[in-house]
Amino acid sequence: MSLWNVYYTVTHLDEALCLLAEHKDHVRIMAGGTDLLVALRHQPDDTLAVVDISRICGLDEIAVGEDGRIHIGPMVTHAQAAASPLLQEKALPLAQACWGVGAPALRNRGTIAGNLVTASPANDTITALRALDARLMLLSTRGKRMVSLAEFYTGVRRTIMASDEMVTDIIFPPLQPYQRSIYLKLGLRRVLAIAVTNVALVLSMDEAERVTEARIALGSVAPTIIRAPEAEAMLLNDILNADCIAEAARLAAEAAQPIDDIRGTAWFRREEVHTLVSRGLEAVRMGETRLGLPVPQEMVRLWGRAKRWPRLRGATIAHHADGEEPIQCVINGQSVSVQGANDKTLLQMLRDDLGLIGTKSGCEEGECGACTVWLDGIATLACLTPAPRAHGARIMTIEGLTKDGILHPVQQAFIDEDAVQCGYCTPGFVMSAAKLLQEFPHPTREQIKTALSGNLCRCTGYYKIIRAVEKAIQQ
Repeated sequence: MSLWNVYYTVTHLDEALCLLAEHKDHVRIMAGGTDLLVALRHQPDDTLAVVDISRICGLDEIAVGEDGRIHIGPMVTHAQAAASPLLQEKALPLAQACWGVGAPALRNRGTIAGNLVTASPANDTITALRALDARLMLLSTRGKRMVSLAEFYTGVRRTIMASDEMVTDIIFPPLQPYQRSIYLKLGLRRVLAIAVTNVALVLSMDEAERVTEARIALGSVAPTIIRAPEAEAMLLNDILNADCIAEAARLAAEAAQPIDDIRGTAWFRREEVHTLVSRGLEAVRMGETRLGLPVPQEMVRLWGRAKRWPRLRGATIAHHADGEEPIQCVINGQSVSVQGANDKTLLQMLRDDLGLIGTKSGCEEGECGACTVWLDGIATLACLTPAPRAHGARIMTIEGLTKDGILHPVQQAFIDEDAVQCGYCTPGFVMSAAKLLQEFPHPTREQIKTALSGNLCRCTGYYKIIRAVEKAIQQ
């Protein structure tokens, strides 16, 4: 069975809306695709129409509008949001939440809007935006409507959005100088971790340091993201101190309605709500709310010199699953035209149709990084990228790093430092490290670790891999 019936690449918003109206219940929006590709791999649908909006100009902007509110477009990625000076200053919980999503290559594709629409109560950005009092603009050929984030969700992975609607704007007021905020998350590992529990806090303070307004949002402890109204009310007109913080944390834990699942028990989640709210309020009291979030100019994104996805011009392009429409792109500097890959992932097209087997097939869910390639200059996971998305794009694989028989300095350093055992994960590590050195020619060790955090190795302790990257820096 095919992943989809037809894959549309649109260049104008009106085209996308018309296709949504035409296909009704058999259509899905493709923005980053990091959730959708995984879902379709487990349950393919050969009646599905996919509408790719990633080539529409203007959908990836973050700005303060004429209304004084922050507006985030539906193609704004987690990487873009985390590195936004505006969001780091005026929406710190959202920048922190986006920085905690996946790893660099995942953040480069996944979008905030997609995270919201997926509607999992464990999703990072929903909790942050709930605390920021966000609203969503939903648009269709029938018109537009504005809904609050609170009313948008009706249950686990369920929203009020109709099949012909799409999120076109995420809107919320910027934080003011008298407001303090933070986002905290507990996962089972440092990166590539779904939240066991997450918490976002926004507090308004007067000149005497009394709390005049409090918003406490809790994630992964109920069917939807919830607030803790009793804890919020208790904080009003009080000064943060040990007793106040302890009582607010207790009340927040009582507001949680968790279940037992594979990531944690209900008891554990309540305990973590208590702990995270307590830590968050203490951080607010001490004025230490950044929690190690890198400043934008030091943030590892694996973009190299690229800033935005290149756009296509012209009419809608349709790639049918059983059609002969070619996917035309540039791979490792060579123009190619591929037929028969219209219902595949980019990983499958590279390996099966082009014989570029250096890019490895590992988890095929974005967890291991073995399939890392550069799509239009940005590190991307090929297993979570539809092959038709490559139409009109430039792609670099591990085979393209070698020029005229001379290895890339990172490739040579991996050999010199014996940073290879079975070698299966090596292409992904090399692609991530090479992109890092484009972005930061002299990265710190912490930046190296961040760049490689989405690449997993089952053989080594990573020490030689890091040492190889450090040697490549010297070269």
